[in-house]
Amino acid sequence: MTKPLKIKGTFNGLPPTATKERQTMRQNKFPPSWDEERVQKVIDYYENQTEDEAVAEDEAAFQDESVTLMEVPTELVPIVLELVSKHAKGGDNARPD
Repeated sequence: MTKPLKIKGTFNGLPPTATKERQTMRQNKFPPSWDEERVQKVIDYYENQTEDEAVAEDEAAFQDESVTLMEVPTELVPIVLELVSKHAKGGDNARPD
């Protein structure tokens, strides 16, 4: 019978970074006001949605005139998110710092 290969700096054959990633994935961290029950409801909703319902939901999003969908260069995303956050808090004339 062959013994498992032991490599210095690994755990069960995984490098330390992979072990940390596995540990991190096991931790359930939710955004404010979210919990496991709410996440499960969202999962159930989308898993039970028919393809026609999904298409209708997507099409409705594009027809909503109160929202604009656009491409934003990745490097500008943090600035855009900051502006949206300030606007949501009532700072309509908010400008990035």
